[in-house]
Amino acid sequence: MPAAFRVSKSKDGQFYFVLTAENGEPLLTSETYTTKAAAQKGIRSVRENAVTDARFLRKVSTDGKPFFVLIAANREPIGKSETYSTPAAMENGIVAVRRVAPSATERDT
Repeated sequence: MPAAFRVSKSKDGQFYFVLTAENGEPLLTSETYTTKAAAQKGIRSVRENAVTDARFLRKVSTDGKPFFVLIAANREPIGKSETYSTPAAMENGIVAVRRVAPSATERDT
């Protein structure tokens, strides 16, 4: 299965996307957007920013688990990962986003 940006509409009518790896596992979940077009613009931003390691902010959750946030050039968040069990697992997630985001397909769910 190819990596994909899966665009969905939430119960409150907002749009968001999830970037999934080749195995279907989620790598990055977007912020919410008021329109599908805005979500698609967010996908373009992920494609552009994911190639730059400095755009990934490495963080730790309140329960001590590592995760990352992908930010745009203006420092605004585009999306964030789930929490990982170890910093090394988080780094593998970042590598996966950097690898698949530029060529991932876009699908509606």
